[in-house]
Amino acid sequence: MNSYNITIKPYGSQAILIEWPNKVTEGILEDILQFEFHLRQNHLDLKEWEMVPAYNSLTLIHRDGEINFSKFKRELKQWYSLKRELQTLPRYQWKLPVCYDSEFAIDLPRVAELLNRSTEDVIKLHTSNVYTVYAIGFLPGFMYLGGLPESLETDRRAEPRLNVSKGSVGLAGKQTGIYPQDSPGGWNIIGSCPIPIFNVDNENPCFVNVGDRIAFYQITKGQYELHKIQAEVGIYNIDKIKINA
Repeated sequence: MNSYNITIKPYGSQAILIEWPNKVTEGILEDILQFEFHLRQNHLDLKEWEMVPAYNSLTLIHRDGEINFSKFKRELKQWYSLKRELQTLPRYQWKLPVCYDSEFAIDLPRVAELLNRSTEDVIKLHTSNVYTVYAIGFLPGFMYLGGLPESLETDRRAEPRLNVSKGSVGLAGKQTGIYPQDSPGGWNIIGSCPIPIFNVDNENPCFVNVGDRIAFYQITKGQYELHKIQAEVGIYNIDKIKINA
């Protein structure tokens, strides 16, 4: 099992920021998730602590009071040096439908032109890859998905929109993602997913976790409307497969 040079910093009086090397790799993300699981299983009570993994960091937030940083830093260093290769929390690959109809794919023609490809090529490339959830943030349920092929990399829009519709699927830099609610945004919109990623009324508002994977598949406008209704009444079943033992 790999170990990395980690740095530990105070993040206010009630939080600790643990940082791995400043790289976006699945190896680093796996090590972060294994250490998080190790802390959950052996050292930290989840009633007292919140843990937020993302890219190359793990933030530990104490719910009830200030942290003795010097003491806790020593403990974290020791726990990390002694950690075993453990099974992480269950992780899944989710298969999500996307409609690339012109009504939703408002930036698709421009993206295709910038990349010197046809719109069909862009769609095929976008649906041919599996993406890793490296972080969830910006908005509740907004997934930052890495693994975008280099041939689809494109800059953010020069002028962000004041309103991007819920479900919009976008591209920005080396990432793709889904807007979980109406919001401002500067990503290039190439389609729409009819399945809500975040629902505050659910016991688990966001069904996706950091470390999960996302695969997209193309649907028609008619299928989009059907799946949207199915999701609203709670009868749409999302295809998923477990990706860790």
